[in-house]
Amino acid sequence: MHDGYNGHTITALRPAKNRVDPYIPYHFLHEQEPGLSGGFETVNTVFLTGRECAFKCLMCDLWKNTLDEAVPGAILKQVDYALERLPPAKHIKLYNNGNFFDTKAISPGEYSAIADRLRGYKKVIVENHPKLSNRHCLEFKALLAGRLEIAMGLETIHPEILPRLNKQLTAEDFRKATIYLNSHNIDVRAFVLLNPPFLTNERESIAWTIRSLKFAFESGAVRCSVIPVRPGNGVMDMLLKAHDYVPPTLGMLEEVFDKALSLKLGQVFADTWDLRFLSKCSLCFDQRVKRLEEMNLTQQIKPPIQCTCGND
Repeated sequence: MHDGYNGHTITALRPAKNRVDPYIPYHFLHEQEPGLSGGFETVNTVFLTGRECAFKCLMCDLWKNTLDEAVPGAILKQVDYALERLPPAKHIKLYNNGNFFDTKAISPGEYSAIADRLRGYKKVIVENHPKLSNRHCLEFKALLAGRLEIAMGLETIHPEILPRLNKQLTAEDFRKATIYLNSHNIDVRAFVLLNPPFLTNERESIAWTIRSLKFAFESGAVRCSVIPVRPGNGVMDMLLKAHDYVPPTLGMLEEVFDKALSLKLGQVFADTWDLRFLSKCSLCFDQRVKRLEEMNLTQQIKPPIQCTCGND
């Protein structure tokens, strides 16, 4: 199904990018995640300022902190900058708002120096498009002292919605990429959307999010993150006005997270970044987000927060 939302149309509707320094990561933090074998793992997460992703996905807003072109050697300087300021951790995420194995974003010639900086970490997590799951992943893995995990966007397996996201991906592409990576002892985490554009019925959206999570785990992913789709990238605001996109509610995210954890197919996380747009209630919001964060860490369903506001 074609809607005219190609890369050119999507980029033409965007607001301006943020001003970023090519030699400094635009953000970094120290956090915790549950370990796959139990307990908690400390994680250093570095949000790298890199070349904009070549795939212009309809719902994406990660381009806001990217460069038009890669700067040779800049990624290594950003890694050094962050590591000098972060405490020790067992794992590290290097998220470049695109694809780590896009050779126009990060040259394979830089892999060795980057891997050398990461020798103290037991696991390295990067993000990548399933269609770029190739020999470069194996080359980087071979240079690491620890294990490699690759985070990939599945988004949704809805047969009519996924082709309309300009992701240039099929569910089978994701499955094949996951099988390929797993066969080389590379772990996979998946990103799944809650309320993608064109899926405006609340019950259907929840059902397809759960189906997509099941598909990701059945394909071989060990972790999945549920990402509520938000407006603010230009084209999503236009779709919102046209009623082709409906923002999810906090209640929807809670329901999906509860159901996903009850499946016990693998680790599931609710993305809690900037969730204020999901709720109109100031009375219960902070408590409900805290509950989600606790569930992220413990992977256990906590008692729901009761609120009588009626605004979700």
